[in-house]
Amino acid sequence: MRRAAAVVSMLVATSAAAAELASAPVVLREIELTTSAEAVIEAVRQSTVAAQIEGRIVDIRFDVGDRVEKGEVIVRIDERQVGQAAAASAAQVSEAQAALANARAQYERTRQLLAQKFVSRAALDRTEAEYRAAQARVTALLAGAAAAATEKSFATVLAPYSGVVSARHVELGEMATPGKPLMTGFDPSTLRVVANVPATQIGAVRAIGRARIEVPSLGSWLEVKHMTVVPTADARTQTTRVRLDLAEDVRGIYPGVYARAHFVTGSALRLLVPRAAVFRRSELTAVYVIAAGGQPQLRQIRLGEAGDEQMVEVLAGLKPGERVALEPMKAGMQTPVGGPR
Repeated sequence: MRRAAAVVSMLVATSAAAAELASAPVVLREIELTTSAEAVIEAVRQSTVAAQIEGRIVDIRFDVGDRVEKGEVIVRIDERQVGQAAAASAAQVSEAQAALANARAQYERTRQLLAQKFVSRAALDRTEAEYRAAQARVTALLAGAAAAATEKSFATVLAPYSGVVSARHVELGEMATPGKPLMTGFDPSTLRVVANVPATQIGAVRAIGRARIEVPSLGSWLEVKHMTVVPTADARTQTTRVRLDLAEDVRGIYPGVYARAHFVTGSALRLLVPRAAVFRRSELTAVYVIAAGGQPQLRQIRLGEAGDEQMVEVLAGLKPGERVALEPMKAGMQTPVGGPR
C-alpha cells in the first residue's frame, strides 16, 4: 500500500510539474518564401582624410574607435613653413597696393595737366597703362595671398562629417606629404548591406522588393529601409549586386561584418514550430512533444529553411495541433527514465 501510494504521489507530482511546462502548438500558416544570399555590411559614407601640405605632424586628437563630430580638429601639421609663405604673400600685397596708390595719383595728376595742356596725350596714356598694370598686379597678388592662406589652413585637418575613427595611419612626429593618408572614418548612421544575388533569382527579388537582414554574429535581424538593385551583373559569377539600406538607429554593427540577406520571393503554407522548442544534440534535431497525459516525449524532427526569428519550418516529425515544450532542458529533466525517446 505504501509503495502504491508513493507511485501515485510521484505520478501526481510529475503531472503537476509537466503542467508547468510552457508549451506552444505546431501551426500550419502561410508564410513568406525567401531566398538568401551572403552579404556584408558597409558604410555609405566612409573616407580617408589625407594631408594636403608638407610638414611634421605635431598633434593627433583622436584614435581608433573614437567618436568625432563634424568640424572637430583631428590632426595638426606644423604650419611654420606655409605660414611664412602666407606672410610673404601678404607683404607683397601691401607693396603692390602702395604702388597702385602711387600709380593712381600719378594718373590723376597727368590727366589734370593734360586738361591744362601742360603734357601730351602720350604722357597720359603712359601713366594710365602704369595704373592698369599696378591694378592687375594687386589682383594677382591678392589671389596668391588667398591661396597661401588657404594652404595654411590645411595645417589644421578637420573632420568632414560626424563619425567613428576606424583607422589611424600616422604617428606623432611623422612627416606628412600631400596625399599621405592620416585617418579613416565612417558614419555609423548611414550603413547598408551589399549582397550578390544569383541571376536566376534577381527577377523575383526585384518584383517584390522586400528583404530582411540576419546578422549571425549578433543573433539579430534588421529591417531594410530601401532596396536598390544595381543594373549590372558580374559576367564571371552571374550575380547581381543588391544594396539594402538600414535604419539610422541600428546599433552594434560596423562595416565588414558578415550578414545574410533574405529576399522575399513569394508565399506558401508551411508547418511551423517555435525556434525556442528546438534543441540540437550532436546530429540530433528534436523537440519535446506534450503527450495526451501531459508527459513530454522526445521526438526527432527535420527542419526546413523557411521561417523567421520566432518560427521555423518543419518538414517531418510533427503534425498540426501538437504541442511542444518551449523549455527543452526542463522538459528533458521531467521525462521519466526509460520513457519514450
